[in-house]
Amino acid sequence: MRVLGLDPGLRTTGWGMIELADNRLRYLGDGVVRSDDRLSLAQRLAQLHRGVQAVIAQWCPDEAAVEQTFVNKNPESTLKLGQARGVVLLAPALAGLEVGEYTPAQVKQAVVGTGRAAKEQVGMMVRTLLPGCLTVQADAADALGVAICHAHLRATARRIGR
Repeated sequence: MRVLGLDPGLRTTGWGMIELADNRLRYLGDGVVRSDDRLSLAQRLAQLHRGVQAVIAQWCPDEAAVEQTFVNKNPESTLKLGQARGVVLLAPALAGLEVGEYTPAQVKQAVVGTGRAAKEQVGMMVRTLLPGCLTVQADAADALGVAICHAHLRATARRIGR
């Protein structure tokens, strides 16, 4: 099963692709989709949507996972992040993919073992859990963490279902 992890952001949306086979995770790729902050909000959202669509078309995932939005102190930033997140959720849904959503604490728990892990710890563990992954972009590492979280929780849910 191929899982696309997405870490939404208006400026930069991270993505990471992994494969789960026989309880083994395999790194496939990662990157970021950027929007041009000189454009209008609508145009930036369209850029994100097209970028995520292109990743889906290139990598053909079976499922997707998106990190849930946290609340900022700045309401305007929170609203813009929510709009970006909506676009990022929409792209895999329109492609017919099942989309899981996970809190940052769930992702940290699944990847590091504690829901209060630092961002650097998540990046280090992502590179440890996915041999061949050399990503240095924090947003891409976060997206890979979301994909790992989804893969672990989906595998557990399937075992319980049996």
